[in-house]
Amino acid sequence: MIRGTTNTRNSAARIHSSALIIDTHADTPQRFVDEGFDLADPRNGGDLNLATIRRGNLAAEFFSIWVDPTLYKREYARRTLELIDSVKVQAARHPDRVCLVTSVRGIEDAHRSHRLAALMGIEGGHSIENSLPLLRQYYDLGVRYMTLTWSNSNDWADSSGSVEVRAFPHVRRGLTKFGEDVVREMNRLGMMIDISHVSDRAFYRAMATSAAPVIASHSCARALCDHHRNMTDDMLRAVARSGGSRSRGGVVQVNFFSGFVSQEYRNAQLALGPRIERAVTAAHRRARGRGREFLHGEEAKIRHRFMSRIPRPPLSALIDHIDHIAEVAGVGHVGLGSDFDGVSGQLPAGLSSPADLPKITRALLERGYSARDCHRILGGNFLRVFRDVERVARRLAA
Repeated sequence: MIRGTTNTRNSAARIHSSALIIDTHADTPQRFVDEGFDLADPRNGGDLNLATIRRGNLAAEFFSIWVDPTLYKREYARRTLELIDSVKVQAARHPDRVCLVTSVRGIEDAHRSHRLAALMGIEGGHSIENSLPLLRQYYDLGVRYMTLTWSNSNDWADSSGSVEVRAFPHVRRGLTKFGEDVVREMNRLGMMIDISHVSDRAFYRAMATSAAPVIASHSCARALCDHHRNMTDDMLRAVARSGGSRSRGGVVQVNFFSGFVSQEYRNAQLALGPRIERAVTAAHRRARGRGREFLHGEEAKIRHRFMSRIPRPPLSALIDHIDHIAEVAGVGHVGLGSDFDGVSGQLPAGLSSPADLPKITRALLERGYSARDCHRILGGNFLRVFRDVERVARRLAA
């Protein structure tokens, strides 16, 4: 196939416009709460809004319910509820363009009515405050996946983010007995288990415990970029086999963050790391000295100021991760988990918003993927896993 021909562009446009496209991770709720951002507003430094969602034909977005474990210590539940409420407010403000949904059928119905299907996933098990009843309440409020940890280990699950920080507590087996109970309760409820931030030990313990296939909502391949947040080839194969003998396996949703995509970018980021942390710490102290809260958006701007000095990798580097996961785990086990509004704008060159998603479809087609494969990667694989998780929940309830 000749790269960039008119026929390729036309074929890519047809394939993209006919796909049900699902992105499993955007951190926009932080902007809703802290900045008063509305999806109908101009982006104003963010990654997505209703205009770019429409241009990119994005059908469903999982909005991340992430609570900073340091800023909101002892207030995890309060902040979680505020973020959940912020997503619901957006759906209420824009009922003709946004529909809050909680199921596969909801995604499909919203797509038929040409509205964005807005879903929610909790990023970090500390939000449940060691409480299964609280987990159940979050499910009732519409949360449909939970990342077992964020970059911090919690009382019952070990995080990959703690690997390089010995001062952080660790869970020796990856998951405690209570952690295994959390996984089983999520299976029973029909809440997807997300292993994007967990340590390798926690990953394998979750694999052994879950009766349903799991997801990695926003992760890449460690073979191409050696970051502890990325997944080894053995882990990719384990996700593809997850859920037991009745399962068709899970899915790895590829993260767009340049620091997970490119080893060269990661090396440059590590070199800047001490300067970035000093700048963040100083800004935090200044805010505290003035008696006000230091907001996540302020930290993101500081990080962006430093990391914007690093050349962004090409879009082809992101496609390399999709290729690698498809080769190792199978084309039925890879999808898209952008991390929009969560990575300080540091996306591969040519990607700045959902409006650029058609470029991914074209790149996949140029590498020889079929129309069916493109549809699976763009959303079909995730939809299958979500459907299987719902099926397991019905079986367990019976």
